[in-house]
Amino acid sequence: MKNHLTNLKTWLAGGLAVVTLGVAGCTGAVVAGSTASSSSSATTTTGSSGTLALTASHDDEADHTWDTSAEVTIDLSDPSATDGVTVSDGVITITAAGAYRLSGTLADGQVVVDTEDAGNVWLILDGASITNSDGSALVIDKADLALIVLEDGTTNTLVDGSSYAATGDDDPNATLWSDPDLTIFGDGTLNVTGNYNDAITSKDGLVIDSGTINVTAADDGIRGKDYLVVNGGTIEVTSTGDSLKSDNEEDASLGYVSITDGTVTLHSGDDGIDAWTAALVSGGTLNVAESVEGLEAKTVGISGGTVTVVASDDGLNADDSASTAGDMESQEGTVVDISGGELTITSDGDGIDSNGDVVMSGGTVTVYGPTADNNGALDSNGTFTITGGTLLAGGSSGMAEAPDTSSAQKSLKFTVTAEAGATVEVKDSAGTTIASYTPTRQIGSLMVSTADVQEGETYTVYVNGTSAGTTDTSQADSGGMGGGPGGSGPGGGGGTRP
Repeated sequence: MKNHLTNLKTWLAGGLAVVTLGVAGCTGAVVAGSTASSSSSATTTTGSSGTLALTASHDDEADHTWDTSAEVTIDLSDPSATDGVTVSDGVITITAAGAYRLSGTLADGQVVVDTEDAGNVWLILDGASITNSDGSALVIDKADLALIVLEDGTTNTLVDGSSYAATGDDDPNATLWSDPDLTIFGDGTLNVTGNYNDAITSKDGLVIDSGTINVTAADDGIRGKDYLVVNGGTIEVTSTGDSLKSDNEEDASLGYVSITDGTVTLHSGDDGIDAWTAALVSGGTLNVAESVEGLEAKTVGISGGTVTVVASDDGLNADDSASTAGDMESQEGTVVDISGGELTITSDGDGIDSNGDVVMSGGTVTVYGPTADNNGALDSNGTFTITGGTLLAGGSSGMAEAPDTSSAQKSLKFTVTAEAGATVEVKDSAGTTIASYTPTRQIGSLMVSTADVQEGETYTVYVNGTSAGTTDTSQADSGGMGGGPGGSGPGGGGGTRP
């Protein structure tokens, strides 16, 4: 008998969506991809160095099926050795490939997967609770591929200690730690508490396809060194460090975070999403409820979904940490690319900050930017090109910036004062309202770009029904001074990674 979880939100109809966007004068562009119905999820970036494929190649729907008749049952409350399982001093070790159903409570111990066998290891968590007072709760040391299955209707818990007995560079440092590729799926719940460092870490790739996953971490929440791909599920992370992270610095095609579906809520003491190569959202709902910087990577791409960001520094920050460019120089291949979706940013630093270029071709973006004049609602070191979509960005006036006047879609930049809660409207010469904005804090400037903005037309901004100034597209000069790493200098730059 075969068991196949049928309620997974894993495979998007229509297969892989890969689009490459080329924009004249731009050093890089990105489009976030979706999950393939067979064996991979992928995204591409296009820059001056050519096309870069970002592929989570280990996620295959066929791996979501196993032979239930061959399952090995492990009672965590009273474990015993059996075929493929050894038990010693509170450590339960799985030594053979296959499917293992874990239930019960291991009050102070550890489950380890350590097999040289070819084939997958499925860990079916069926009301399982594992606590380890001096190390990781669940360690996947060796396996071809590890899959954690959250049994429908169950709640499963992993908790580590606040200090570890083994603290070497190669020792596990997360509550759930995997050396090989790891996939998590199912319709159950997984609660992970990382008291020592990270909560969930894969040293290779990590794919989350479904399930309810609640994470609390002393440092980073969920981390895939090569990549972290979220294709579904309901995920909530509270972390002192970054909430979602991928940090492979050695391979230019790795080190990325991609969200294609699901509901993700992040409460972060540092970045909501931190990725070395790319942070990409193509679907689902992402709510960065608390962060220093919301999304940070060399490429930040939004092509779909609903994204809400609250940041004490920059909302989106495109920054190449390997770049040798000076603080005010544009970083080649660094880009914020928005081609779809709905994005709302509230930031004390720059709303959208790129140490390279900004490209917008679609979507709806609303920025509630900073009140301090050393930051701006929009900030780029390179070009800022807009060809479609709706962009409303309010903030301070000192570093106010708008897309380049050479862009195919035109923009308006107003110097206007409005208090939080005011009704701000932009009307054309015929009195037709083309844009409305309600600031959540005081603003000194407003930037508007929609398909309704026409070259040669004069527009008036009204605050609570009273005219507060006029402008036209020719006055939407980019302004600002850009901003290299550092965050607090002119232009509000992106800052460097810790």
